[in-house]
Amino acid sequence: MCEVCRTCPTVFGSGPASIVRFHTMRFSMTILVTGATGTVGRHVVDRLLAAGRPVRALTRNPQTAGLPEGVDVVQGDLNRPGDLSFDGVRGVYLVPGIFDPEHATDLAEDLVGRAVAAGVGRIVSLTSSGVTTGRAGFYEVLHAVEQVVEKSGAAWTHVRPGEFAINKLDFWGESIRTEGVVRNAYPDGVGVPIHEADIAEVAAIALLRDGHAGRAYDLTGPEALTHRQQAEAIGTGLGRTIAFEGLTYGRARRAYIEAGLPMEIAEFILGYQAEYAEEPPSVSPTFEQLTGRKGRTLAQWATDHAAELAPTA
Repeated sequence: MCEVCRTCPTVFGSGPASIVRFHTMRFSMTILVTGATGTVGRHVVDRLLAAGRPVRALTRNPQTAGLPEGVDVVQGDLNRPGDLSFDGVRGVYLVPGIFDPEHATDLAEDLVGRAVAAGVGRIVSLTSSGVTTGRAGFYEVLHAVEQVVEKSGAAWTHVRPGEFAINKLDFWGESIRTEGVVRNAYPDGVGVPIHEADIAEVAAIALLRDGHAGRAYDLTGPEALTHRQQAEAIGTGLGRTIAFEGLTYGRARRAYIEAGLPMEIAEFILGYQAEYAEEPPSVSPTFEQLTGRKGRTLAQWATDHAAELAPTA
C-alpha cells in the first residue's frame, strides 16, 4: 500500500511504478471551483493549489478575478450551464447560492447532469445549516439543490456552515470603522460565527480525500459568544477597544437598511437573532473532528480583516 495516501487501489498494483501511475492520474484530475472569487471560493482555490491539484476557476469576469498563477481561469455563469465545459474535470465545488433562486432546481439539474455525463465523480456543495429548518425561501432553494446533487450518481458532500463571521463587515463594519462601536438589538443573543477560511478547509478536505461521500457537515466557529462578547473579541483581534450599544428592534432594523441591506433581509437577520437569544446555538465539533484542531476564533478573523476594519475617523 502507498505510504503517501494509503488509498491506492489494488488494480494499480503495489510496486513503485504502479503507485506513481496512480498518483499521476489522481493529481492530474482537475477540480472546477464555482464562485472562485467569492468569500469561500477564493480560499478553496488556494487550498487545492497547495495540494498540487489542477484548478479550473469559474468566474463571470476573468480579467478582474485576480486569481493565482497556475489557475485555469474560465469565463462562465452557473445560470447558463450549457456554456460550461467539464472536459477533464473530475470534481466540482458548487455554490448553489449563485443560481437564480426562481430557477435553481432546473439549473442545478442541467449543470449537474452535464457534469456527471462528462465524467465528474465528486461534487462538494456549499449550502447552509439552515437547510434543515424547513423554512421557505433561500434555505428551501439550497435544500432543493442538495437533493439534485444527491440524486446525480456522483459522490457528494454538503458543507453547511452557520453564521459567516465575514458578514460582520456588512452588519457592523461601518460603525466599527467610523465610531469604534457595535450596535445590536439583542445584546445577550448568542452566535457561533465561523471564519470563511475554515469553511474552505472543510470543502477542500471533502474534494481531496476519500471517506466523505454521502456526508453533510454542519459547521460553526469554535466559540459561542453573545453580541457583547463578539464586540469584545473583535476589539481583541484589532488591538483596540470596540464598544457595544444596545438598540431597539426598530433602530436596529433601520441601521441594517441604512447599511444597504434590503428590508426583508434586515428583518430575517433580526428574526434569527431573536431566536438565538431564546435558544442559543451550540458549537459544532465537526471542524475539529475533520482537521484535528480547533477553528479560527472571531478575534483571529478580526485580525485577518484588520485592513477592512481600520478606523476612518
